[in-house]
Amino acid sequence: MGSADGTQQAGPAGPFGWIADQDRIRRAAGLRRELRHRPADSPLLDLAGNDYLGLARHPEVTRAGADACLRWGAGATGSRLVTGSTALHAELEAELADFTGFEAALVFASGYAANLAAVTALTGPGTLLVSDAANHASLIDGCRLSRATTEVVPHADPDAVRKALAGHGGRAVVVSDSVFSVDGDAAPLPALAAACRNYGAALLVDDAHGLGVLGRAGRGAAHAAGLAGAPDVVCTATLSKALGAQGGVVLGPAAVVEHLVNAARTFIFDTGLAPAAAGAALGALRLLRREPERPARSRAVARDFHRLLTGAGLDATAPDACVVSVRAPSPEAAFGWAAACRAEGLAVGCFRPPSVPDGVSRLRLTARCDLTDAQVAGAVDVVVRAAPRG
Repeated sequence: MGSADGTQQAGPAGPFGWIADQDRIRRAAGLRRELRHRPADSPLLDLAGNDYLGLARHPEVTRAGADACLRWGAGATGSRLVTGSTALHAELEAELADFTGFEAALVFASGYAANLAAVTALTGPGTLLVSDAANHASLIDGCRLSRATTEVVPHADPDAVRKALAGHGGRAVVVSDSVFSVDGDAAPLPALAAACRNYGAALLVDDAHGLGVLGRAGRGAAHAAGLAGAPDVVCTATLSKALGAQGGVVLGPAAVVEHLVNAARTFIFDTGLAPAAAGAALGALRLLRREPERPARSRAVARDFHRLLTGAGLDATAPDACVVSVRAPSPEAAFGWAAACRAEGLAVGCFRPPSVPDGVSRLRLTARCDLTDAQVAGAVDVVVRAAPRG
């Protein structure tokens, strides 16, 4: 409200009074979220997290993280360009690039930061960004921050990508997840790459759910598609899913990585990845090299989830990697379904708007290579018995 001198005055509830209205709207729609603090010794069987290879608590990985903390300190102490780069970061980057088949790698404090960096630093005013409608929020935010012209195209539709590129004629970047986090389906990367090459565009792939899961011994979706190391392909990934640690990485041509060092704001102005996380990620990567059978086992578990869930009559998505989702009739039903599973000792993901691009709420189950056949069958039994009726 205004005052006699023209200044704006807060209402009776104060400047944040509108928050209560938003909370009432969320509650009415069944979309209110609450933090749930997981204990260190949780008794729940975890099918909600993204620890696909079962490495987050692997003693070799946790020891690598602890040793790095003891040697390098609890924090990076500054941005990567000041004091936040260590020999450990360089070692991790070199091994990530070698493992995935890219020329160079640059590590960030999170996968979100890596995506913001890649999208914003490789585009700008005058650039066309072609973005899949089901892309992760970090890619969407990167598009918004880039000041580029963004065209959102239908999900997994190379023809729509071609049409968008044909109508532009200038610098362009096509952006897509490799494996989409809601339903676990894979992007048609070879077809997207072909569309990009027809029009001289770059392809930027977020391989958060592909690294450690897809490709030979988990080398990632770009490697599986024959695109790793290509001069027109850049890949991002997180170190917090299959590698069980924390952080993000951009993989691509050395010239792209050098440009990000000089132009990416989430690299220049953010504190570097903590040494413990870098050490744990490096330990996980080395373990994966020695145990290359882990990704195939994770994918097999996901297929078992799908087979058993659909066999029980539920609407479950066929997994291209390690994510299986089961549709729920409403946000409230999804929330109650997840709560009922938790009450029986099973943690599952609960995806409701705005996390789902099509507005359909789901439970999401993530496969792990360390699950036994008995655990898989027991988990499916819980989901089936707890399913909403009617």
